[in-house]
Amino acid sequence: MSSPRSAEVDAYIETHVGEVHDRLLALRETLHRAVPGALEKISYGVPTLSVAGKNVVHFGGFKAHVSVYPVPTGDEAFAADIVVYWAGRGTLKFPINAPLPLDLVYRQGAFLLAERGVLPEA
Repeated sequence: MSSPRSAEVDAYIETHVGEVHDRLLALRETLHRAVPGALEKISYGVPTLSVAGKNVVHFGGFKAHVSVYPVPTGDEAFAADIVVYWAGRGTLKFPINAPLPLDLVYRQGAFLLAERGVLPEA
């Protein structure tokens, strides 16, 4: 079953151009795979995926990077992998001029879903 998409999130993504736009689309798809059945909305001014009424993960686009937040505890391997992307205050920043580590983004979403203690909606 495909996840419900939000016109607000579509509009947010469409305000970005070029590589930022493309990366936001990739983040959206990857996070929906990590958080199946999530609903989309704009919260705190950025796209947000929620499950059972709880915000799980946010993502946003900026001039020189895209971000995903918050940062989950994860495991030791995850902690080691995020060091180069850690931007403080619970944010991972992925620069536009470097490959986008979608596997890491997927793990971030999956860890956040587990930390929120909600089950994906069927």
